[in-house]
Amino acid sequence: MIDFREETIYFLITTRFYDGDQSNNFFCRDRIKFNSTTGHAEDPHWRGDFRGLIQQLNYIKDLGFTAIWITPPIENRSGLDYHGYHGYDWTRIDPRLESADATYQDLIDQAHSLGLKIIQDVVVNHSSQYGIRGKVWIDHLPIKYYVPSGSTQGKVDYGPYQGNLGNYQSSFRADNDNPVAPEWFRERQNSDPDGVEPLIDPKTGATVPSPGYDPNRFFGIDASTLDPEWYHQDGFMAGGDWESIAIQTKHMAGDTIDLATTRPNVKNYIINAICKYLDMGVDALRIDTVKHVERNNLLEYINAWKAHKPSLFVFGENLVKGTGWGDLFGDDNAPSFLRPWWYTRLGDDPTDPHAGDDSGFAVLDFGLFSTFRDNLSRGNYSGIGAVLERDWVYGDATKLVTFLQNHDVGPDNDFRFRFKGEQWMAAAAYNLLWTIRGIPCLYFGEEIEFMKGAPQDIIGNDDTLDQTGRAYFGDHLETETIATTKSHPLYLHIQRLNLIRHSIPALQKAPMSHLHEWGGGMSFVRDYNNGESYAIVGLAIGNEQHITVNNIRHGTYRDAVTGNRIEVDNGNISFLVRANSAGIYVLNGAGQIGEDGIYLK
Repeated sequence: MIDFREETIYFLITTRFYDGDQSNNFFCRDRIKFNSTTGHAEDPHWRGDFRGLIQQLNYIKDLGFTAIWITPPIENRSGLDYHGYHGYDWTRIDPRLESADATYQDLIDQAHSLGLKIIQDVVVNHSSQYGIRGKVWIDHLPIKYYVPSGSTQGKVDYGPYQGNLGNYQSSFRADNDNPVAPEWFRERQNSDPDGVEPLIDPKTGATVPSPGYDPNRFFGIDASTLDPEWYHQDGFMAGGDWESIAIQTKHMAGDTIDLATTRPNVKNYIINAICKYLDMGVDALRIDTVKHVERNNLLEYINAWKAHKPSLFVFGENLVKGTGWGDLFGDDNAPSFLRPWWYTRLGDDPTDPHAGDDSGFAVLDFGLFSTFRDNLSRGNYSGIGAVLERDWVYGDATKLVTFLQNHDVGPDNDFRFRFKGEQWMAAAAYNLLWTIRGIPCLYFGEEIEFMKGAPQDIIGNDDTLDQTGRAYFGDHLETETIATTKSHPLYLHIQRLNLIRHSIPALQKAPMSHLHEWGGGMSFVRDYNNGESYAIVGLAIGNEQHITVNNIRHGTYRDAVTGNRIEVDNGNISFLVRANSAGIYVLNGAGQIGEDGIYLK
């Protein structure tokens, strides 16, 4: 039986990681970057691919990670779909990721051959604005007939999009090839690539192309006309909806259309599609936008996948910008049933976590992450102990997935930017994440402070991906740059932390006890299986710290960082931890693991 607590996770946006096959590159319709000198389009959104990822599997393995979380690989469709969260066909891998010699199956097989696991990101909550291929169509006019006000048809000059904004890789410039579209739409899927033959809009009777004609007929959604067999019809999110039950039936945006996830046809379609990938060898699933789907409904999907593959580990994103305790402690503005802990439990009492057992579903630890803007980003651990003391709220806190940042959020006041702090702050942050309970997850590029301080996603109206935390990473993995990448202090720091964690079961699977935090430091005990693996951890941030922990097991302790040996026969241990380092004293441990670095020493 696989215990995913033994893993550490490297999270990447496949299309932004490494380009192994330029023939499958693709420019999305929105946010194209143009070279300031030549005026040519560059840095395609769909750039990294499976061939590139296969070529860099050893890079991830050498860094010490054992699992790779990839963004959703299913076929997507929208004006900005490189990230994978605008699903169009759950049964098909997006061809912009694959090559003849590098299919999804090839990626899975190659990863497994190196001892690496694959975590597939899955969206249950919503589809793209084009519906689901072969199942449901959403009413739009073909984009090739869109003409901005003041222009004329055929005048588009936007990188590879010439003449009109229809898909430039499609023979007939069709942006939507859904076979369940009405006949009038299907006829234009295979004709009139220039978009010049008159088309009557069946909704209004107007004829396109027509300059300035209602853009919503090409790009927008009328929620009231959606097929109720597949979609909710409750409109779009606004204001207070984000902290209310409305979040579970309203649409987040025009390219994320809320699926009627309780309907059998929706469940059967998504469950069966994902089972195919599990059969291919996918090891774990990460579920997107968890709080947008009612807990018991979501568990129907998760439990079906677990029944299909009993060893499956599943965790999800319940994004909260705060500790997120819901109705428990009087410090939250949203109810428990929207909060992360609720999804890890089976009870129905929003004020009592113990009313239900562990649901078997883990979550990303947004509660802990949300404190980082006030502690790790300021060079201290203040307030972290208070959050960890409430681990009892979760079904199983040792299965939470911990992180410093990801593709959506960063640990700053606005939760919007890649980590901005000093390098030593990052090192101390990783010391924490690799020694407390939970499964640590690193977002690609953190190991070299990639795009430090940049917004995680586009912010300004004219921003392009190269200006964000989602910039292309591959330049740092080329033959002429890889040595510099692998010599970065944080690369070496994380590499050693992985080595240490993989060597000590207590750091992987044990709950925490004897917890003490005082801003400049922390100490705690990790006791796995009643002493089978037992470690005393002391952390220091900013300055060195003298650590004392009482009421511990007797015996010989050796520090995995320094190799220092301490005999304990009175139940107490004391040791010094250098600034931004850690002391990891393991009962009957082997001693020093790995080589000293700038921070771990």
